[in-house]
Order: sequence, then structure tokens, then C-alpha cells
Amino acid sequence: MPSTTPNTNEAPNTNKEGRVTLEIKAPSFPESIADGTVSAWHKQPGEAAKRDEVLAEIETDKVVLEIVAPADGSLQQIVKAVGDTVLSEEVIGLFAEGAAAAKPSADKPAPSAVAAKPAEREASSVSPAARKLAAEQGVALGQLDGTGKDGRVTKEDVLRAAAQKPARAPAPAVAPSAPPIALEPSNERAERRVPMTRLRASIARRLVEAQHNAAMLTTFNEVDMLAVTTLRNRHRDEFEKRHNGIRLGFMSFFVRASVEALKRFPLVNASIDETDIVYHGYYDIGVAVGTDRGLVVPVIRDADALGLAQIEEQIRVYGQKARDSKLTIEDMSGGTFTISNGGVFGSLMSTPILNAPQTAILGMHKIQERPVVVDGQIVIRPMMYLALSYDHRLIDGQEAVRFLVTIKELLEDPARILLDL
Repeated sequence: MPSTTPNTNEAPNTNKEGRVTLEIKAPSFPESIADGTVSAWHKQPGEAAKRDEVLAEIETDKVVLEIVAPADGSLQQIVKAVGDTVLSEEVIGLFAEGAAAAKPSADKPAPSAVAAKPAEREASSVSPAARKLAAEQGVALGQLDGTGKDGRVTKEDVLRAAAQKPARAPAPAVAPSAPPIALEPSNERAERRVPMTRLRASIARRLVEAQHNAAMLTTFNEVDMLAVTTLRNRHRDEFEKRHNGIRLGFMSFFVRASVEALKRFPLVNASIDETDIVYHGYYDIGVAVGTDRGLVVPVIRDADALGLAQIEEQIRVYGQKARDSKLTIEDMSGGTFTISNGGVFGSLMSTPILNAPQTAILGMHKIQERPVVVDGQIVIRPMMYLALSYDHRLIDGQEAVRFLVTIKELLEDPARILLDL
């Protein structure tokens, strides 16, 4: 997830120990984001932190932003707790620069790693996977005896404690970033209620708005992937060697084919702004990526000016950033057309939903060998169903069908893309 260095331009204060106190602020949100929610604090007051170490996370409707330490020192005060709403550049905490966290007083012996209590257990005594799972299951870390090295709490320790919990567990202090893990089998009819993350709530809202505000229809076709598959298999190793390890996938062919089709059907690359039609003279292609937090759509900008290797590299970078929750707001802003690949999950056919304010989205699906008739003969070919959902307010049915047929023709004869045919 993107890291944000706190804004500390104001004149620093000095506390009674002579340490410089800095305000930790939320980042400056773009106009499209009104506010955010504090989703986690990775440090507690008094805990030491090194420069650029993550202090907190703020979740917005689009991304999760990491707030990092501005210098070596320690967190002094939490102003905005987990779950609190924060505005752009609002103070969320105070940071003491230039000294380590305060040491325990003489009359309070330092807790051991094994016997640590909830508020005393340091991050180093809990594995990251265990901390995340504990937040999802509502397990108090301080009640666990770590079985790992030096008393470290492991994921297995959390799972064991979760299995022994009563059916109704208290709500977790941190909103989960992944779907709830299945409850352990038992004779009781257990339930667990957790709040939606802001990203999941935003996805839900946008999908409903897309269905309510657009006259959405879907047209289907199928494409014979033999030519692309043969071309890819023939040149895959040489391509990877020539382009420094970049692998040749199928998505780059679909991006290039979509761009060529969009040039021929400008309405599919346009959007509606109240009573105006906005024609876009550029081709920014969104590629839907599934993550633990939900579906995100990073954008490949000026895709018409990119070769297959450049497109594949951007897809690879975006995929890694999505898995690491490091996509930025800029990565996902804009876009004139979107491609969604449900085939990677095994989907044979589906109806993609529009990514507003765009007026069309292409759905790719699983490549499956099927018998088809070619030149009067029944042959086995690698076939893929394609789906194009479109806004009928702007795009007529015949234009949507012709657009999808154009993509089919370009993919079945990839040389047409290179020869501009």
C-alpha cells in the first residue's frame, strides 16, 4: 500500500523532556476522496519507531494509505483512534523525535515475551500473519502464550484460541482487510458480524449506482484463440529473453485489440456527463484485478502508444502492487474502457458490470477446448467466450455487436493489429 510521510511543516513543539514533538497528519486527499478512516495503528504511545516505519493505516474508498514515521523517535499520542473518520491533512497523532520509547519504571519489571499482556506485547513478539488473523477473529493477543521462537505468537496460536472462543465473539478492533475466515465446525449455530471495509462499501455502492444509472445490456461472442495461443507458444521464450524476463500473456493481446476497436468505434471510448457526450482522444485501459480487499482497476495510460512488452510489464507491476496493497489513487484514477478477466478464476461466462462513468467493459473468460466447425469440418479449438456490457443510452446494439466482432477478428488474426487492417 502507498506510504505517506506525515506533513510536519508547522513549527515543532518541545515537550518537558526536551524532545521535539511533531504532528502526524492524514495525507492530502484528492478531490475525489472526501475523507478516510483510521483502520490500524501499528505503534502505541511510547513505542519506538524508526524513520519511514509504518505508524498507522488510513483506508479510503479507493486505497489504503500508510502513515510513516517522519524521523527516529517514538509515538507520543494517538489523536484519532481506529474507526475514526479523518479529513485531509487532519492531525491523527503526535510523534516525539530523537529518542527511543520510554523505558519501564524500576517498580515495574519489563514483561517477558511469553508473559506479555495485550497492551504490552510488542510487534516483534507477534508474527504479521498472526496479528492480521487475530484482528479478523477478534482474538486478544495478550491472552495467548506464544509457541514460536522466543515466545513469538504464531498463526497456529491464534487459530487454536479462535476455536476455543464462545460462539459470539466481540467485534475486532481493526476492520478486516480480507473476507472473514470460515468458522470452525461446531454443534452451535455460530455467527460473526464484522463491518464492511470502506473499499468494499465503496465497491458495493458503485456497482449499485452503475445498475441504477445506466441502461446496461450485454452482448456475447466467442473467439478462437488458436492463432494467439500458437503465436504465444512459439515466441514466448524468445520474448521473455529479449525483454528482460517479461512474460508474454494473453492480456496484452486483448488490450491492443481493444484499443484498435475503440479507434473504430469512438462512442465505446466515450462517457456521458449529464446531457453531454465526452469523446476521449486517448486510450486509458483499466485492467480489473481481484485482491483480498476487493476488486480494483488500475489504469494503463496511453495504451495505444505501448507495445506488448510494455503492456505486460505494467500489468505485472500493477498486479504486484495490488497484492501488496500498494496501489495509489493515481494508479486507479480515470480510464476510458475496462477489461475484466474472470477466466483466471475459471469463469466460463459472466456479465461484467460497467465501471462508471465508462460506457463499456469487456469480459474475458476461460479458454476451453471445444468442438467447432471450421470449413465444414468439426475440429477441436481453444475457444473463449467474450462479453461486452455497454450503456444503451449512448451505444446502440448494432454498434456494440460490431465492436465485439472487431475484437474477435483481430484476435483470430493478430497480424491485423500490426498491419492496421
